[in-house]
Amino acid sequence: ENARLSREQAMPLCQDCGTVVVFLELGQDAHVVGGDLYQAVAEGVRRGYREGYFRGSIVRRPFTARANTGDNTPPIVHTEIVPGDRLRITLLPKGGGGENMSRLAMLTPAAGRQGIIDTVVKAVEEAGGNPCPPTIVGVGIGGTADKAMLLAKVALLRPVASPSPDPETAELEA
Repeated sequence: ENARLSREQAMPLCQDCGTVVVFLELGQDAHVVGGDLYQAVAEGVRRGYREGYFRGSIVRRPFTARANTGDNTPPIVHTEIVPGDRLRITLLPKGGGGENMSRLAMLTPAAGRQGIIDTVVKAVEEAGGNPCPPTIVGVGIGGTADKAMLLAKVALLRPVASPSPDPETAELEA
């Protein structure tokens, strides 16, 4: 509905369509020809933001000049090598309001299941109404700090209200 209204009224889809996070699943037998894959992804983002109904909100030199790029580049790109000969591209426009509500907590093993639950509930309570609705929570558990944050982003790609395919994780989510 937002996309339809944006098109009809020529207005941004959201107040902050944010940083574009791109997930590439690159088949180990795939061959990308004709140029640099990451440059091609950036050009796709550039065109999407210039020709689509997204608000440019990414700045160069955020700590000094704060000059808007006008096209929300560069995107953040995560690449995973997978079996097969295909390339799958998934986009996640991550708005600043939601991204600013991100939290990282490194728990000791002794914190256990209840520590995880308490940490997630506290983060959602603290976020309140700050992120753009609907609030969708992605949680990454395990590994290093960067791995846990990546797992949390990947969790956001699941269809809303769909449980984890892992029964134990689905039970924790419930």
